[in-house]
Amino acid sequence: MNTNSHRSNSTSASHSSNNAPKRPTSGYQGSKPYRSTKGPFRSNRPSFGANRPKFGGGKPSFGGRPSGGGRGAAFSQNIHFSKFINKATPLEAEVAYVPDNKFSEFIIDQRLKQNIITKGYVTPTLIQDKTIPQILLGKDVVGIANTGTGKTGAFLVPLIQKVILNKFERVLIMVPTRELAVQINQELRSFVTNLGIFSACCVGGASISGQIAELRQRNNNFIIGTPGRLKDLVNRKFIDLNKFGTIVLDEADRMLDMGFIADMKYLMAKMPAKRHTLFFSATMSKEIEVLIKTFLHEPIIVSVRTGDTSKNVDQDIVRVTGDKMATLEGLLKQAEFYKVLIFGRTKHGVEKLSKKLIEKGFKADSIHGNKPHSKRQRALGAFKNNSLAILVATDVAARGLDIPDVSHVINYDVPATYDDYVHRIGRTGRGDKKGKALTFIEGNR
Repeated sequence: MNTNSHRSNSTSASHSSNNAPKRPTSGYQGSKPYRSTKGPFRSNRPSFGANRPKFGGGKPSFGGRPSGGGRGAAFSQNIHFSKFINKATPLEAEVAYVPDNKFSEFIIDQRLKQNIITKGYVTPTLIQDKTIPQILLGKDVVGIANTGTGKTGAFLVPLIQKVILNKFERVLIMVPTRELAVQINQELRSFVTNLGIFSACCVGGASISGQIAELRQRNNNFIIGTPGRLKDLVNRKFIDLNKFGTIVLDEADRMLDMGFIADMKYLMAKMPAKRHTLFFSATMSKEIEVLIKTFLHEPIIVSVRTGDTSKNVDQDIVRVTGDKMATLEGLLKQAEFYKVLIFGRTKHGVEKLSKKLIEKGFKADSIHGNKPHSKRQRALGAFKNNSLAILVATDVAARGLDIPDVSHVINYDVPATYDDYVHRIGRTGRGDKKGKALTFIEGNR
C-alpha cells in the first residue's frame, strides 16, 4: 500500500529478467579507495534523525547448509558474478501504474476504510488492485509478485472485511519466519483498530506458554504463525483447525525451500475440505505449481512479477583482494552507508561479525536462528527505528520484512542461490525509493 502510484512496466504476466552484461568490468576494487573519515555509524556520534529518510574472515567454503533454511544445496557455486551487477532504472523512465480502484471505492466497511485512510493509504499497489476484489468475492487466489509490492495488505484488507461480516470466521496465516509473522500481526492490528477483532501470533523461539494463554483468553479471528509452532499447538489441541475456514500461505516458496512442506500438508489436512485458500509467492516453480494444484480450488492467478530484481536497486560487486573485514569497514565509514543490512552465510559467522563491528565502534546488532526470539525482535525494532545503523543477518531477514529506508544491502557472503540474492537485495529500494546492493567477491571468481 502506498500513497504514491505503484510503478510497474507490467500488469499481468510474470517473466524472468537478468539485465546484467555478460562480462562486466565494474565493481569496487579492494579497500584502498574508501575514505577513513568517521561515518554516521560510530557509536560516539548521535543517532541519525528521522529526516534521514556468517560472517567471519577468510574465503567462504562452498557446500554445506545455508543457515536460513533447511536446504542442503551446493553453496553459490553456479552463480556467475555478472548476475550481481545491474544499474537501477531511472524513475522517470518508468511508466506509472494507474489502478482501477481506490481504497475508498472497495466495498468494505466504512470503519476499515477510515483505518486505511488513517495509515495514509490512498492508492492500492498493483497486486492489491488486482487481488482485493477477487478475495472479497471469496475466490481462491494465487498472487505472484516481487518483494515489497504490498502483498500483506492485499490479503489483510479483504479478510478483515470477511471477519467483519462474520464474527465466527477464523483465518490462519502461515509464514516461514518469526519476524514476518510478527510484522503481519502488527500490520493487522493497525487495520482493526476499534473493530473488536483479535489476533494471536504463534512462532517458535518464543514462550509457548504465553501463546497458549493468548489463545485461551479470547476468541482470535486471526492466528498468524510459523509451521512448526502451529503444528505443535494443533497437536496440543490449543488450535482447532476444523474451525478455520480461511488460510493464507504467505512466502510459500520460502516455506518450501526451508523444508516446511510436510508441516504445511499436515496443517492443511486438519482444515475443512471446503475452505478459502490464498497463496502468495515471489516465484512460480514446478514445485509451487504442484502445491497450487494440491491446495487450491479453481484459483484466480494474479501475476504482477516484473523481473528478477527491483528496478530501484543499483547492484554491483566488491572485489576483495586483501582483508575482507577491512574492506567492509572502509565501506561503512562512508556517510552514504547510513542504514545497512549485511547478509552472511552462517549463524556463527553473523554473530562473530556483529561483535567485531561493535568492537570497532559501529552501532550494530545481529539476527539469526540461534538468537532468542525476544532479542531478534529488539534488534529488528532498533534497526527499523534507526537506533541501529547496521543489522547483520542470515537469510531469516531476507524475506518479507518491510524495513524503511535501508540505504544498502551488503552480501558479505555470496548467497546460496540466485533466488536468495533477489530476496536479500529486496530489502532496499522499496516502494519508490532507490537503494544499493553490493556483493563481496573474493579471489578471481
